[in-house]
Amino acid sequence: MKIFWKAFLASLLAILVGSFLLILLLIGTISALTSFKDQIVTIKSQSMLVLKLDGKIVERKSNNPFEDLELPGIKVSSTTGLNQILSCIEKAKTDSRIKGIYLELSEINSGYATVEEIRNALLDFKTSGKFIYTYADMISQKAYYLATVSDSLMLNPMGMFDFRGLSAEHTFFKKALDKFGIEMQVVRGKNNKFKSAVEPYLFDKMSDANREQTGVYLKSIWNHVLKGISERRKIQVDSLNSYADGVMTFQKADKALKYRFFDNLKYKDQVLADFRKLTGLGANDEIPVVSVAEYDKVPKTIEAGGLAKDRIAVVYAFGEIDSGTDGAYQIDSKEVSKGIREARTDSAVKAIVIRVNSPGGSAYGSEVIWREVILAQKVKPVIVSMGDYAASGGYYIACGADAILANPTTITGSIGVFGTIPNLSGLLTDKIGITFDNVSTNQHSDMPSITRKMTPFEKDLMQTYVESTYQTFISHVADGRRKTTAFVDSIGQGRVWSGENGKLNGLVDEFGGLNDAVKLAAAKAKIQHYRIKELPKQKDTFEELMKSFSTRMQNSILESKLGETYHLWENFSRESRANGIYARMPYDLEIN
Repeated sequence: MKIFWKAFLASLLAILVGSFLLILLLIGTISALTSFKDQIVTIKSQSMLVLKLDGKIVERKSNNPFEDLELPGIKVSSTTGLNQILSCIEKAKTDSRIKGIYLELSEINSGYATVEEIRNALLDFKTSGKFIYTYADMISQKAYYLATVSDSLMLNPMGMFDFRGLSAEHTFFKKALDKFGIEMQVVRGKNNKFKSAVEPYLFDKMSDANREQTGVYLKSIWNHVLKGISERRKIQVDSLNSYADGVMTFQKADKALKYRFFDNLKYKDQVLADFRKLTGLGANDEIPVVSVAEYDKVPKTIEAGGLAKDRIAVVYAFGEIDSGTDGAYQIDSKEVSKGIREARTDSAVKAIVIRVNSPGGSAYGSEVIWREVILAQKVKPVIVSMGDYAASGGYYIACGADAILANPTTITGSIGVFGTIPNLSGLLTDKIGITFDNVSTNQHSDMPSITRKMTPFEKDLMQTYVESTYQTFISHVADGRRKTTAFVDSIGQGRVWSGENGKLNGLVDEFGGLNDAVKLAAAKAKIQHYRIKELPKQKDTFEELMKSFSTRMQNSILESKLGETYHLWENFSRESRANGIYARMPYDLEIN
């Protein structure tokens, strides 16, 4: 027995020591990675800034140093912050070492409003007289829209050009839920006929109202894209629509050249020769290039007079509101509220910009953030900048600002509320054979229950609560936008609008992106020399890593295996958590 205990204790000690050393090694690795991340990059003269935008574009990249780490057999999409991209373009405009920008494009993993912001930043960059050059082997129509800012737009002679118009796809779960014996009990505002977020539970196809609203905002976005392409490529809008009807995707590259979509068809060696001419290099000289990730580490030139004392706070609200997941790209109403509160009470912060890119989420979480917006707006200018989405709860948290800026291609509105409670008795009792019984002190003590159907009393109670929440929502919008509740209801009812539609009906004040919102905030605060303070504060690198590593790994494996169908898994996973009162638009909206 003594030998056993000696062996056991020795093994235990070895495990503890090994674990301790492993933790030290992990901390050392993270510290090394963090130090490497913070290294200053040296830029050579006659360099090109390369924008390769095939990875995920988020509002602000997290502090997780392993976010883009690739493991054997697992492909991980790189992640870039829109703030990094915009900052690099602006910095390159006045950097004499950067001769131009090379857009290496295929697909862009973002919404059209994000593309619009990058495109506008590139158009501003062109005022410097520097070149923008695009070359592609295969290019989607979303990436092509961005590429039309280029001075030189090239396609490989055997390349593929995708141009066929826009399509919005909705995913429906009704038949799948029926097969599993699951009934999703849905309550929405009586007049919220456009609140299509609940339709996946109720139908197997779009309602007439949903089809109508989707057609309106889709046409608005497409017309804006066509106008932008037409202006840059000198092709009539009618001709562009005709080419889209003919589906350019499966046409030879020389036809795209004939229709003036591209300036020329070239192979990569010919493109490299162009780069050497544009940057003033010799025929055999190596072309110095710098990526966004590298150039982002290059310090910005300090303006005359040193660092500014005044600040403008940019508060990021990106993702689903209180989704039940703890990730860097979800909105935690407590954290965002804390960020706004910190900006409000910081005397150095003279104005606040809230960057909203959200399809909505929890009605309660939206109210919590809205309250802090109202408190901040009373003491200093508050400007909202809308990203790809600022709909439902995303609009809820925006409506109290002094001004709202959006891009014409932003998805907004969806002013409506709904509640869901799943009834799993068909699955658990009828199919599996699990039964339930309970003892209660009062008539409705077990409400809400997922093991039985709602009673008429319970459904009426929930309906009243949903209606009350909707009235609160439209009252907030009416107060913030200086409209009547009747008017807000007329453009509300859950209806989704494009940013262009939103400007016409009063939901949006001006067109513009994040940089425009910052400039407007500075003007309202009457300051010219300022620094940006980003909030909420990012989590500590080690904390972010330990919290998200397993989830990130699981998602990366699924994404690697499922490929283009991964978004269907994301949709189903999100919807399976639905339970409560929400102000959100459909998650499964895919605009292609």
